[in-house]
Amino acid sequence: MDESLFIQVILPLKLEWEPYYLVETPVAVGDRVKVEFAGKDYVAVVSAVRVTPPEQLVDRILYIKAIVRDVPPVFPEEIAFWRAMATYYLCTIGEVYKAALLRDRVAEELPPSAQEAGREVLLSQEQERAAGEVRKAFDEGKTVLLHGVTGAGKTEIYLELARETLAAGKNVLLLVPEIALSRQLEDRVAAVFPSVQVYHSAKTWPRRAAVTKTVLEAPQYLVLGTRSALFLPHRNLGLIVVDEEHDNSFKQDSPAPRYHARESAIMLSVVQKAHVILGSATPSLESLYNAETGRFAKVDLKQRFHSGAEAEVLIVDTVAERRKNGMVGSLSLKLIEQLSRTLKAGGQAVLLRSRRSYAPAVQCAECGTILRCPHCNVSLSLHLHPERLICHYCGHTEPYTAVCDHCGGALQPLGAGTQKIEEELRAIYPEARIARLDSDASQSEARTIRQFAKGEIDILVGTQVVTKGFDFAGVSLVAVIQADNILGQQDFRADEHAIQLLEQFRGRSGRRGTPGLFVIQTREPHHPVFARLGEHVDNTGRLLEERRLFGYPPYTRLIHLTLKDANEKRLNYLARELARSLPLPSIGPYTPAVDKIADQFIRQIRIMLPRDKALQERKKGLLATVNAFEKAHKYSGHVIIDVDPV
Repeated sequence: MDESLFIQVILPLKLEWEPYYLVETPVAVGDRVKVEFAGKDYVAVVSAVRVTPPEQLVDRILYIKAIVRDVPPVFPEEIAFWRAMATYYLCTIGEVYKAALLRDRVAEELPPSAQEAGREVLLSQEQERAAGEVRKAFDEGKTVLLHGVTGAGKTEIYLELARETLAAGKNVLLLVPEIALSRQLEDRVAAVFPSVQVYHSAKTWPRRAAVTKTVLEAPQYLVLGTRSALFLPHRNLGLIVVDEEHDNSFKQDSPAPRYHARESAIMLSVVQKAHVILGSATPSLESLYNAETGRFAKVDLKQRFHSGAEAEVLIVDTVAERRKNGMVGSLSLKLIEQLSRTLKAGGQAVLLRSRRSYAPAVQCAECGTILRCPHCNVSLSLHLHPERLICHYCGHTEPYTAVCDHCGGALQPLGAGTQKIEEELRAIYPEARIARLDSDASQSEARTIRQFAKGEIDILVGTQVVTKGFDFAGVSLVAVIQADNILGQQDFRADEHAIQLLEQFRGRSGRRGTPGLFVIQTREPHHPVFARLGEHVDNTGRLLEERRLFGYPPYTRLIHLTLKDANEKRLNYLARELARSLPLPSIGPYTPAVDKIADQFIRQIRIMLPRDKALQERKKGLLATVNAFEKAHKYSGHVIIDVDPV
């Protein structure tokens, strides 16, 4: 048979190989074709043409069903990017294609080109110096870590470099970790680039299709989006910005590819021959290490744009305050005093509580039973309006009767979530305008942020979303309620994440030349994280040295193997078998803190690999071992490989 008629394709499936098909008319790499595989029809991407299949397969190879003409072909650069991600994150290219699959690439109207720029970007002397250092690093082919204190004006530098990139005839991708951040940043970007294209999961399919059409067809474009914007059909990219590069929201947990947008942006830049800026006020230790070793160029921006001082830190010992009746519910009298001063002066306040709900748990006053989810090994949280118990892991919901099923005793809420904090604030400040920002809030996140930015809300209480890189001019007080929960992670990154979150949150206060105040309510006032924050000590050196001594990332590469099974006995046996079969040193299997979610028991194995030239070969060997194990034990779908977990 004529070998020119054989092709290979990428299917949106977890396949370790790229199937062969026959064509009657020539097709090109990147074309979409409709094929049958295992009795089902799929739209596949042609990955190779004029190939020679193994002789034993020739008689079983099917013809394609059709060439798909109503969607554009995939660019070679896209396929190269998919392959890079699959190789790094130990998944299949089919899984990456599935993540990138845009089901609707049809839009009626093409939005205007990003060439239509609005009022000019004005940089301060300090910003201009930093921008000059960034340009110099770009000339040297380096990824740039822009370390700018909160409020230093990193965004203006992004926009100026974006303007220069577009003027040079290339395109721009600006990534942010959260949809809420993209909504606020959209206004600032649109002031300079009115036709900015915004892309994230909260946008409708027609709107996302319109952005895709722009990326495919417009003379030029600037896209602002969350991590999924990496998979747009980019062409001629000149600049990729990853803002708040330290943020864990950039990591995709499930399904595969379990990628981090920071590392993936660098992979995309290699394919596209684009420059990369990673920006943060609290850079990840991985990025700081890369700067120390010369992989990145580090540019510092140390002055606040409006020359305001950093917020002072007031640490409140809630154990001591409770002993002397210095607490009103969840709020200390010291915090209440500062809130009163803020409101009297016409300022705004933001309160962080890391748990949504009214109460994180409920307990029987008689028998001591804590109500737990029937499908997960976690307590149920109490929510109001309407009253119900909810599992924050699997979504299980049941009515709240306030009566114990075991003994008939009265149930009592334990702790305070954002709903209860809001209730307590309303009781203390009945005249204040108070709003809550979490996934349970009745009004939309975008509306709440917009109202707060306009000064129409006095006190905002919310979960960790309130710590992100928002620019609220009127905020002079920020406070953390039950700050100990931020530390309560069984993970070597716990201190790093806590410091990043707290430093980011402190930066929300006093951003317009007025000094702010940061109140931390804690049962552990002498914890190193809180103490060093109050002393304005840079923790980076200490944290990096700890990582080096214990052999943790960034000095090694970390991979987690997670096994899930409804049968706990089988899970324990096979987890041990897998650990024994690994060609690399490992820790485990061990039981994580939450060891059952959605009726699936969980075990984990931790593998730490040295950062050397053999790293990729070791990763390939690990993948081959896991694949062979799944086949030998008929255990496919039970083992998850997570490269660089956060």
